[in-house]
Amino acid sequence: MVKRLEFTHPSLKGKLEVPGDKSISHRAVMFGSVAEGETTISHFLEGEDCLSTIDCFRKLGVNIEQNGTDVKVFGKGFTGLSAPSEVLDVGNSGTSIRLLLGLLAGVPFDLTFTGDESIAKRPMKRVVAPLRQMGAQINGRDDGNLIPLTVKGSALTGIEYELPVASAQVKSAILLAGLQADGETTVIEKERTRDHTEKMIQSFGGHISVDGLRITVRGGQSFKGGHITVPGDISSAAFWLAAGAIVPGSEITIENVGLNPTRTGIIDVLREMGADMDVFVDEKAGLGEEVGTITIRYSKLRGTIIGGDIIPRLIDEIPIIALMATQAKGQTIIKNAEELKVKETNRIDAIATQLGRLGAMITPTDDGLIIEGEQSLHGGKVDSLTDHRIGMTLSIASLLSDGPVELENESAISVSYPSFFDDLERLIN
Repeated sequence: MVKRLEFTHPSLKGKLEVPGDKSISHRAVMFGSVAEGETTISHFLEGEDCLSTIDCFRKLGVNIEQNGTDVKVFGKGFTGLSAPSEVLDVGNSGTSIRLLLGLLAGVPFDLTFTGDESIAKRPMKRVVAPLRQMGAQINGRDDGNLIPLTVKGSALTGIEYELPVASAQVKSAILLAGLQADGETTVIEKERTRDHTEKMIQSFGGHISVDGLRITVRGGQSFKGGHITVPGDISSAAFWLAAGAIVPGSEITIENVGLNPTRTGIIDVLREMGADMDVFVDEKAGLGEEVGTITIRYSKLRGTIIGGDIIPRLIDEIPIIALMATQAKGQTIIKNAEELKVKETNRIDAIATQLGRLGAMITPTDDGLIIEGEQSLHGGKVDSLTDHRIGMTLSIASLLSDGPVELENESAISVSYPSFFDDLERLIN
């Protein structure tokens, strides 16, 4: 399906709340399912990825009631899950399959994971290898690197594991397996990554030790259900932050957005680029998660260099940062971002190719991008490549183009932001 985007000198003004955080929504359903008792979730992300997680747990025998963004999970504890009668299909969700591999590695029954064409290309060995060290029996194509993957229930033993890549998904999978393993499990990070799993363990009454980059859990823990309010997703808010900064005459306020320090690299980059922005931390979400309000106004940005330990804090925001950089004064260099190659698509190539179709001068490198600033964009035909963040980036780019932009595969955006185009129409003046 192709969506035609055509605007005449727009500006964006107004207030909005973005959908619930995708990472937290996934984890809330997972922990609620293995907790004892009832868990209620408010402001749940009703996107395709999170719905895949709900579908998987229903197949595992968990009763889950969903009414839009309100979800009620009737937990069964770690030992109450049932053998599924069919394959667990995660759709396009890398978070679902990687975290569920850890969470289900020690169950006393067999199960099989599958997914869509994009997931079929994404590497799972980074999760499978440490889980096998713990005693998990996981088999699949390319020695367990590619789906479909079959898990044969087995007893697990805690390990100490140093992550070879900065990945919250890998970290979380090991920690989730460690909660059911004999003894202690320690994960040592390369750089600090998003810590929603650690906060969720504590929120559900579990015990976890965090000492710098060393994170330790012990096996045999149980959890109690409760209430979770999911903050707005900073990764979704990033598109409006970028739009507000680069579309002349704009001023946008985003309320109830998550400001977890492991996720706010986009705010640091905006400040470094000279954005006119106010950030207020105004409440807690009941998960130890910072929540607040951001107001951003159009301003002249400057190029910068982005790399090192900030990358895990903004890895999902790099596509829209690249678009911002095309409007900044001077050159922007993004490095140490190899992880972009194993997202929903190879985002290094996708950013350079698709924004290039609109006139952007972007050079892909082995680990990032070199972006020339102060560029004029023109209309053209582009493709999300079934990647929601590429699709939203191209949609924001259309606000700057001097002609219509035809976006193919725009439906991919519903993975994380089903109301994206509705919110765009609300903000346009």
